[in-house]
Amino acid sequence: MRLSATAAPTNPAETTAGQTGSALIELRDVSRVYHLDGLQVTALSDVTLTVRAGEFVVVLGPSGSGKTTLLNLVGGLDVASGGEIRVAGRAVTGASRGALAEFRRHTASFIFQTFNLFPGLTALENVEFGADAAGRQDAAAIARQRLEEVGLTDRINHFPHQLSGGEQQRVAIARALATGNPVLLADEPTGELDFRTGVQILELLRAQAMAERAVLVVTHNREIARAADRVVELSSGRIVSDGVPAGGRANVTDLRW
Repeated sequence: MRLSATAAPTNPAETTAGQTGSALIELRDVSRVYHLDGLQVTALSDVTLTVRAGEFVVVLGPSGSGKTTLLNLVGGLDVASGGEIRVAGRAVTGASRGALAEFRRHTASFIFQTFNLFPGLTALENVEFGADAAGRQDAAAIARQRLEEVGLTDRINHFPHQLSGGEQQRVAIARALATGNPVLLADEPTGELDFRTGVQILELLRAQAMAERAVLVVTHNREIARAADRVVELSSGRIVSDGVPAGGRANVTDLRW
């Protein structure tokens, strides 16, 4: 089964990535239940969430709250036990493995906590791979630009084992940005970074939202959540709050951790 598009709207731009305010991530009553050694473990329960183009949304919660499960479901890396997920106007639930792979190349980009870099490729080649897989023209030039933006101009020819954990994370972020996809999903993107570099990365992510992408970040760091347009808090697989940060959105440069 291929990913199915929504019915054509009166105005076709309503489902076009980049259209201000259009819903790019939609979850309706989504649940995820795992069966492990005869036990039933509910990771998510009846989650309903919408993230629109231009929004920088942080999903906040402790370990085990369902944050990463939520991210994996949105990106088609996991399969929901119930409910409906649509991303950029396409149904993710029920799609085939091949259709989901195509969806990830052209619609949703991941920044993984574990980097997931190719060990046999240089930093430049890892980022170029992301741009090329997404069908970007001038992939090499885009890769160089993104690596420059994350401060790795002098490390582009280094292999992952020659880079620190923080540098590998920045390569992973540059690779995700290089795709140009309308949805950006990040799992603890500043977890391996020092404060100064973390601020730089958060500024880059906010710039992606300002370019009318939907940016969804999961973290346990409440300070990072202060820079979000919205904070969605999870507890035991359920949304317990969803709204603007307390005191309003803070500038990234005002954060401290």
